[in-house]
Amino acid sequence: MEKSRKEEIQSYFRELDRSFFMDIHKEAAHLDEAVPIGYEQTISQPSLVLEMTLALDLQKDSSVLEIGTGSGFQTALLAEFSKTVYTVERIKELHTRAKERLQKAGFQNIHFKLDDGSMGWKEKAPFDRIMVTAAVSELPKELVDQLGPGGKMVIPIGSTLVQKLKLIEKNDKGKLTTTTLNYVRFVPLIGKYE
Repeated sequence: MEKSRKEEIQSYFRELDRSFFMDIHKEAAHLDEAVPIGYEQTISQPSLVLEMTLALDLQKDSSVLEIGTGSGFQTALLAEFSKTVYTVERIKELHTRAKERLQKAGFQNIHFKLDDGSMGWKEKAPFDRIMVTAAVSELPKELVDQLGPGGKMVIPIGSTLVQKLKLIEKNDKGKLTTTTLNYVRFVPLIGKYE
């Protein structure tokens, strides 16, 4: 019996070595919690990474924008199950390390950009899927504009203490539907929407 997309993602996720994406605190790689990776950033809780990935409903032909490359852990999961990933990171050291790691792991469908993620990646838009791995105070218009018809975005919105993890869906006419998936706590997205 053929595995469902969800099962394929879960299976790959279980085999993904989280410690490979960590330079510090490797001993905590097996824990289901966020762990510091330096520069006031964290590698997200694994169960949350999986939940967010599944909510995005990746397709083989998906063009995905990721805001916040971080360690590259989430990026690897996105790249394995979509056609192309465009990932933006504002911290040069994290951007460089993630790029080295993911290229070493053999990924050839990831494009990296060192920039303010709150503005997205306009030149490569529209995107079928957008994953935001840092908290915003409000939904960024720039990202909504870069989400294509039929697109989906997963994004944490709220205060610095707690955010609602939202699934934003855009229909073919451009109308948005918003669903709250969970309550989360992410580091803030530095830039226009802090």
